[in-house]
Amino acid sequence: MATEDELRQTRLNKAERLRELGVSPYPNAFRTTPELEQKRRELVELAADEEARGGLPLEDELGDDAPHLPLFGRVIAKRGPFLVIRTPHGDAQALVRPERLTEQEAAVLKLLDLADHVFVEGPAIRTKTGALAVSARRYEHVGKTLLPPPAKWHGLKDVEKRYRERYVDLFANPAVAEVFRARTRMVQSFRGFLDARGFLEVETPLLHAVRGGATAKPFETHHNTLDLGLILRIAPELYLKRLLVGGFDRVYEIGRAFRNEGISTKHNPEFTILEFYMAYATHEDLMDLVVEMTRAVDDDLRAGFPSLTEERTFDLTADWQRVPMRDSIRDRLRRAGQGEVPATMWAEVLSPQAVDDEDALREACAAILPKLDTAAQKQLGLCETHGERVFAVFELLVEPVLTAMYRTPNGAMSVPVFITEFPWEVSPLARRCDDDPAYVDRFELFIDGRELSNAFSELNDPDDQAERFESQLRNRERGDEEAMDFDADYIRALSHGMPPAAGFGLGVDRLVMLLCNQPSIRDVLLFPLLRPEAE
Repeated sequence: MATEDELRQTRLNKAERLRELGVSPYPNAFRTTPELEQKRRELVELAADEEARGGLPLEDELGDDAPHLPLFGRVIAKRGPFLVIRTPHGDAQALVRPERLTEQEAAVLKLLDLADHVFVEGPAIRTKTGALAVSARRYEHVGKTLLPPPAKWHGLKDVEKRYRERYVDLFANPAVAEVFRARTRMVQSFRGFLDARGFLEVETPLLHAVRGGATAKPFETHHNTLDLGLILRIAPELYLKRLLVGGFDRVYEIGRAFRNEGISTKHNPEFTILEFYMAYATHEDLMDLVVEMTRAVDDDLRAGFPSLTEERTFDLTADWQRVPMRDSIRDRLRRAGQGEVPATMWAEVLSPQAVDDEDALREACAAILPKLDTAAQKQLGLCETHGERVFAVFELLVEPVLTAMYRTPNGAMSVPVFITEFPWEVSPLARRCDDDPAYVDRFELFIDGRELSNAFSELNDPDDQAERFESQLRNRERGDEEAMDFDADYIRALSHGMPPAAGFGLGVDRLVMLLCNQPSIRDVLLFPLLRPEAE
């Protein structure tokens, strides 16, 4: 079997022979137009329409006045005189007989390799098998490829290689390209939904002097001219809320955020976030808006990409549950071992009635700690307050089984659930509940067990916010690498008066994964972060 270098050399030799014929291997003379592009799209659609192409003539039935149609793209297969050409709209084939071309074109055709880019033009015919083909009356070389495509064009199968060589993955696996077209459609739907409701799209800095807007470990960088240490933004939140102070009552941003965390099927160090802020609204108003927005985006997605949205295990049309965090813990303990809800060792040390009892919860956590894995021990061991323990118990005990706990009435599918009333200690930017200041007006949205978004009624009391920042600094001192900085300018902004408001943040990549039925975040990021390729 020839090596990659030998295959490349063979193609380089053909490129040189093209030059000898007066043809550039990498020409720039062929240009498309809106009219030409529309004709190509219509041709590909015709090729996929079995009934319509049945009315096309056979090759020997062609008249001299038959209209010529264009087809251009990458050659993905050669079958005798037939070339299968891949376009962004789908595949179509050309019947290219050398005797129907000029002598120059026929000579250029002999130098064709798989994956080269070509242009053909001629009348559309029906082949003996009933397929469409463009009977070429013109053939043009458009671009040379020096490396061969995946073997036998069965697609690029090695997962790591697919992510690393996405440029090959996209043209070798049309289903992959479909996911990214669907992703773009979803982002456009978000924009359309928010624009129609008076939200203003804005852009805020990616380089921050202080960490804030979320609890996460940042990426650090340095500006040489200013001799200033900076971080890549964790979230745009604090800048967007400054705009509420400035008088923009409804703002949103769709952009990149960066968190120096591990890589998993749900985590990539850079990701796309949608955040919007709405003055004179509460987190309860946002729950209604988020249901409406998610359903609207999904309706648009399913209309355009039905094949990606089949065989779901969740139901967005069902009633979305709204469950306070402590109630979800109690519910989990009561239902342990019943139906689809698994048994748990937590039920042996913690009763549902004891969730609000600070001493009882501390004792239960101490009893369960030695039985947990290392990561869970670290998470629970860092807790110092009752609120922190409530949050940790939710994450360890409830979050993994949300799909079993909240389902449609017939039990067939999971339903979305808003977990509400978070402890204030883990919510440094959220407004306290009026009836219980130990908790805040906040929710996280889970669909099919996946955490997708975070939202709350915004804290606009500058003194309370300053105290929360101080608490974050104390957390840093006791080893929390994800704690926020004290943002003095943000306190000054709040002191100028921010209207009552609610804000929402969504991990766009995770929602694309969910709605497009993709197993990993790497499947919805065009270029996910990977380890350096071994030499």
